Amino acid sequence: MSIATRKGDQGQTDLLFGCRLAKSHPRVHALGAVDELNAALGPLRIAAARAETQEIVPQVQRWLISLMGELATPPGDETRYAETHTDRISTKNVTWLDDWVAKLEAGGALKFKGWALPGEAGVMSGAYADLARVACRRAERNIIDLQGTPDGLPNEEIIRFLNRLSDVLWLLARWEEQQNVADD
Repeated sequence: MSIATRKGDQGQTDLLFGCRLAKSHPRVHALGAVDELNAALGPLRIAAARAETQEIVPQVQRWLISLMGELATPPGDETRYAETHTDRISTKNVTWLDDWVAKLEAGGALKFKGWALPGEAGVMSGAYADLARVACRRAERNIIDLQGTPDGLPNEEIIRFLNRLSDVLWLLARWEEQQNVADD
């Protein structure tokens, strides 16, 4: 079986359960933005100097796969999806991120002067965290756009999760930049 199915040549794509949508549909935009976020986390995962980053990023990537599954579920098929996919973004995911915000802040991730200038510290992992953060914000905006459609958003925790994740990514960028200072 080839990756090139040619089914999208007319401007549509598949969701789960045989549903097809225009590639310009807000749900597809939201899915694409979350996919970009997951891809943007890849370089951070590879370059991470801090143990905290190495712990956080792979877990978040796994959750983003679950989140994409939720988004790829056509409205009305949520129960069908839940029968085989029990992982959903929930308050526990947001709480986990809240705990990381507290840990990173307590550990000194807020020690910076003035505005944070991505890349200024010369630390690739910090710059990658900033790129992932802006991808996260774009995904959040696309999810909010989806929420405003007739199809809506079946899981309101997704917005809270992405909002909190962008905070964690900002802190990780500063945290990774400090690793370079600690090594000097």
